Amino acid sequence: MFRIFKAIIFIMVMVLLIFGASYLWRALPIISGYGAKNLCSCVYVSDRLPESVVGQELGNFPLSLGTYEVDKSDSSAYGSVFGIAKRKAIYRKGIGCTLISEISEDEVRGQDLDIPKHKVLPDSLIWPIGNATVYADSNMDLEALHQVLEEAFEETDPDKPKNTRAVVVVHQGKIVAEKYAPGFQIGTPQLGWSMTKSITNALVGMLVKDGKLDIYESAPLASWSGSDPRRKITIDHLLRMSSGLEWEENYAGPSTATTMLFRKENMGAYAASFPLEKQPDEEWYYSSGTSNIISMIVRDTAGKDYYDFVHNRLFNKIGMTSAVIEPDASGTFVGSSYMYATPRDWAKFGLLYLNDGVWQGERILPEGWVNYSSTASATAKEGNYGAHFWTNADPEGKPGERFYPSAPANMYSMNGFEGQRVFILPSQDMVIVRMGQNKRGNFDFDALLKGTLAALKEN
Repeated sequence: MFRIFKAIIFIMVMVLLIFGASYLWRALPIISGYGAKNLCSCVYVSDRLPESVVGQELGNFPLSLGTYEVDKSDSSAYGSVFGIAKRKAIYRKGIGCTLISEISEDEVRGQDLDIPKHKVLPDSLIWPIGNATVYADSNMDLEALHQVLEEAFEETDPDKPKNTRAVVVVHQGKIVAEKYAPGFQIGTPQLGWSMTKSITNALVGMLVKDGKLDIYESAPLASWSGSDPRRKITIDHLLRMSSGLEWEENYAGPSTATTMLFRKENMGAYAASFPLEKQPDEEWYYSSGTSNIISMIVRDTAGKDYYDFVHNRLFNKIGMTSAVIEPDASGTFVGSSYMYATPRDWAKFGLLYLNDGVWQGERILPEGWVNYSSTASATAKEGNYGAHFWTNADPEGKPGERFYPSAPANMYSMNGFEGQRVFILPSQDMVIVRMGQNKRGNFDFDALLKGTLAALKEN
């Protein structure tokens, strides 16, 4: 009996060791990859000090297990955990940083991406056409508004740090107030994380306007052709997070989402390789994988003009002169997560949607696109998601219980990890940008909205 007991204990220990080794084998490269990529981007794109990034972005467990360093000799950054699972990210001017995954660094550096240059805006013209700013608005109580901004930065609970880095308020097309944390200036590009998904929405809209995509037809992927059941998936399904594809949007450890972002060369192809778990339009499930499938479709559709299409047709057209959307190792922009821009430039993108896709009299997005994007999907039962934009509609069967109760039901937003937001309020002709680095629940977005709306004199 004792021998049997010992044998059972031995087997259990071996199983735990094997499971633990397997988990670490999957987890450590994700930790080191996350660290290398983010250190690279924050240093070379945002021009921040390495020690600031290591202490802030990479200072919490489990990222704190890693060792991270910058190598200025080849514009790169490294990450490792316990001296193993070493990963490298490289910086290339104009397109930011790319994590080396599955293919060699030489192959990545050898890509001819031909990124157009950003245009230069005149300092003599008022924002958003130029860089000059006049903080004046007769329709707002600016003193009350500045107090709202002060409160957005004020740390009142050491256990729940807000870590606000920027707030920009735009009313009637002009900046009426803005504030930045120490170390973050007007010209500091900041990572939008999943706000990038709304950029991807715009790229699809532009291709729809060009007559090159129909969002209600089968998504044009060769791997989903013929009798493949995924052929029923449309771009509309992908935009509304209702594709039915198997996916695990979990960032607490190894998952399909973290594997895609930190271990895969071609993120869109990886996400597209999963089978159907539900029928299209049967269930809403938030998936960064579907955003990168769309990004791959955008690249295939735009063809050789892909980089010019993104930069000259969108960024340069509306003067987002700081915008950097970073590609994966295959050269496709990571449409789910990797866009950097100054808070002012994020506000410009919000203005484009506030103005129904028209910029300075020129229609950039097709008629009806903004309404489509900002209308809650029937599959999102909480009334909180449209087409790669979050909505503030009342949940099904729960009138008045919307996510931001102080804001109107027609408000919609771009939301990103760690508290990135661009709120678009059509009824008030307003865009509000908030950037930061906080855990969920540490920042009261509804209070920011309530205070800002209260500063409107007509209220």
